[in-house]
Amino acid sequence: MKWKEVLEIKSGKNQKDVADINGCYPIYGSGGIIGYSKEYLCPAGTTIIGRKGTINSPLYVNEPFWNVDTAFGLIPSQQLVSKYLYYFCCYFNFKALDKSTTIPSLAKRDLENIEMNVPPLDEQFRIVARIEELFSELDKAVDTLKTTKEQLEVYRQAVLKEIFDSVSTTSVHIKDVCLDIKVGIVIKPTQYYVSENGVPAFRNANVRRGYINDTDWVMISKEGHQQNCRSEVHTNDVLISRSGANLGMASVVPARYNGYNAIDVVIAVPDISKVIPEFLAQYTNSPMGRAIVKKNERGAAQGHLNVSAYANLPIGVPDLQEQEKLVKQISDRLSVCDSIEKTVDTALAQADALRQSILKQMFNIL
Repeated sequence: MKWKEVLEIKSGKNQKDVADINGCYPIYGSGGIIGYSKEYLCPAGTTIIGRKGTINSPLYVNEPFWNVDTAFGLIPSQQLVSKYLYYFCCYFNFKALDKSTTIPSLAKRDLENIEMNVPPLDEQFRIVARIEELFSELDKAVDTLKTTKEQLEVYRQAVLKEIFDSVSTTSVHIKDVCLDIKVGIVIKPTQYYVSENGVPAFRNANVRRGYINDTDWVMISKEGHQQNCRSEVHTNDVLISRSGANLGMASVVPARYNGYNAIDVVIAVPDISKVIPEFLAQYTNSPMGRAIVKKNERGAAQGHLNVSAYANLPIGVPDLQEQEKLVKQISDRLSVCDSIEKTVDTALAQADALRQSILKQMFNIL
């Protein structure tokens, strides 16, 4: 059946006239709650999908709410179990309906024509119960993985603090031990994104504390790569995550990634006559480095690290022989830790894929 036969698509409205800090109804955008209102547009049990911007991350809301004009509310008819509709939305690829060339967007008329199997209500309830049973088991496994990551991080920070506390030398600025410090492509080059046959590009998500996460590359066209050659990275460059959850994390570029590009990532090119790349990266990752990065974080909504701030961070630099000694100590003590974390990150990525596999199986058997 088509969506227009089994649900209502409620367009959002500007919240300016109803926003009230003391309101009892949440105001939702496509990314979550952005305020409160004294009125509501959608009843409890409505699923939200983005009209513009974030279009592929459905939200289920179990209370009445106001949706803004960048979000649609999907109100199920009596033929639909509300959670059945929500899980179908989690399964459906809304990006396939995006006809925009810049900001992802969805049109109401396209949504109305989405085809969806609508079994009897008791079957819908059975499907929802099975999905939630499987998701619950998966959530427990994910919680265990996240706890493991937290424990690894505590150990890593303790090791780095102990080692860098032993460094006694006059501090210089990071710019004094680098040949160049720059940033990758700052403006999101949507026109350069391709699905294959392009050049892989580092994003913040690829830069982890001491290693590269290579499970999710963005590809840019060779033309885009050539036009942004200044963002090309080379062996032994130090990459620093510029924003997001990984803000300030640093890693050295291995030889196998030589010639890749970078998007919105700080790129430090160490002067190897003054500093070993691994020393610079691990100092950035240490509690001292992290504290300084955090202090120089900029941006109100989502913090970011700019090039000049990183360039002017203080760093104690002993002679190269002492650096080699310290780097070896770090490697000896953290190599197993890093290996475990890579395994955990891979498992977490697989967990997300498994959710989609579960949904696909449930909706494809109808």
